[in-house]
Amino acid sequence: MAVADVGRRRGALPAVAWPRVLGAAGVLLAVLLALSARYGPHRDELYFVAAGRHLAWGYADQPPLTPLIARAADLLAPGSLVALHLPSALATAVVVVLAALTARELGGGTGAQLLTAVATGTGVVLVTLGHILSTATIDTLFWVAIVYVVLRTLSRETPRGWLVVGLLTGVGLLDKHLVAFLLAGIVVGIALTPQVRHHLRSPWAWAGVGLAVLLWLPNLLWQATHGWPQLELAADIRDEYSGVGPRLEFVGLLLVQFSPVAAVLWIYGLVRLLRVPTLVRAKPLAWAFLVLVAVFLVTGGKAYYVVGAVPVLLAAGACGLEERWSRRGLLVTGAVLALSAFVAWPAALPVLPERTFGASFYPEINEDQAEMIGWPALVDTVGRAVADSGAALVVTANYGEAGALEWYGSDVPVFSGHNGYAAWGPPASDLDGPVVLVGYEGAPDWAVGCRDAGRVDNGVDVDNEEQGGLVQVCDGPRGSWADVWDEVSRLAA
Repeated sequence: MAVADVGRRRGALPAVAWPRVLGAAGVLLAVLLALSARYGPHRDELYFVAAGRHLAWGYADQPPLTPLIARAADLLAPGSLVALHLPSALATAVVVVLAALTARELGGGTGAQLLTAVATGTGVVLVTLGHILSTATIDTLFWVAIVYVVLRTLSRETPRGWLVVGLLTGVGLLDKHLVAFLLAGIVVGIALTPQVRHHLRSPWAWAGVGLAVLLWLPNLLWQATHGWPQLELAADIRDEYSGVGPRLEFVGLLLVQFSPVAAVLWIYGLVRLLRVPTLVRAKPLAWAFLVLVAVFLVTGGKAYYVVGAVPVLLAAGACGLEERWSRRGLLVTGAVLALSAFVAWPAALPVLPERTFGASFYPEINEDQAEMIGWPALVDTVGRAVADSGAALVVTANYGEAGALEWYGSDVPVFSGHNGYAAWGPPASDLDGPVVLVGYEGAPDWAVGCRDAGRVDNGVDVDNEEQGGLVQVCDGPRGSWADVWDEVSRLAA
């Protein structure tokens, strides 16, 4: 493409519909913040806060960026759910803006930009991520940003954009390693598209690769010096989700995770990116999506892994509708998209009373909401066991229980062998005497003199991992804590 053509391409783009786009993102942000303090923290959030208090370049199950964000929220307002959920709400609002800008880059005017913002921002999976601080939330933001910059770089023939892609990729790899799959898919897509294949030879692209690796290097070195635990965990997840059933579930969730109506829109957008000649420079992003779906389907990945690759497809679909339909038709489509997603919002956001939520079918749709209920009851039950037994410490079966005891407060030190917590043990040798165990069904082999001290009841009949969990008091470990800590420790999703 000649320089003059690039200039005409830029001048031909519609204006950004900033008032409507920012309005849509602002409404979503307001809803997320208004609901941010309902229910409680998610088990993963509790773990991230704990990991943030033990900052490192890596952990057994994740890179360091999300724990760093959790640490910042914890320092800003200790114990505040609003502060803890604020980064996710902001990240999700930015995703909506980037999605609309992606539609504009594909030639979409005000109608296409707003429709893309609505389809993206009302998606059940996106509001779920917007309510919970998770590696997936931050990962989705980086995916959408990378896709947008790649689209600009290819469509405007501005190879320096690969440096920005490298920067985003490098920082994204410090949050979740899945972004490497996105880049691999984009490379395959470019290789399959002759009109943009020359970008693979661009020195700017290779400079971007070098920048990404340089930024990722501290985490890579941490993983290498600790025996690559994330590879072990990835293999565990792959084994758990292998088989026909999980693969069918992957396809089903892929089609409904935004909404069934949104699936029609993004499938239409996928077809347009593959077939419309004027969109050929965006075609690598369609190929990348197909590659990612194939890879995760074969390897036992989860449907939400590809969430960040969907907004560009929604944008392409919205642009196609804008070319064919009237403004009224687009408004009706946006309303139908929103309503089709709102039906499932109680599964994603804490809009129902806890007991009503527990009695509904929504926990079966999204177990994450259930895992945000009942922590104070667990802490109270454990606190009584500690007080009655004079225990010197608590050891929990999973990181959520340990994180909850630290978040809400414990009179004695809390330990766990689950994932990153294992590295923060074993307990000091002077912490002898009785120990309270949480979440173990029956006495573990490494403990002696165990007896039941109660079971957890969240009081609202919400069936989650902690409901009915056993609390025990034991005389102590079999030998010293250092002797048994390898038995206590476990790496699991």
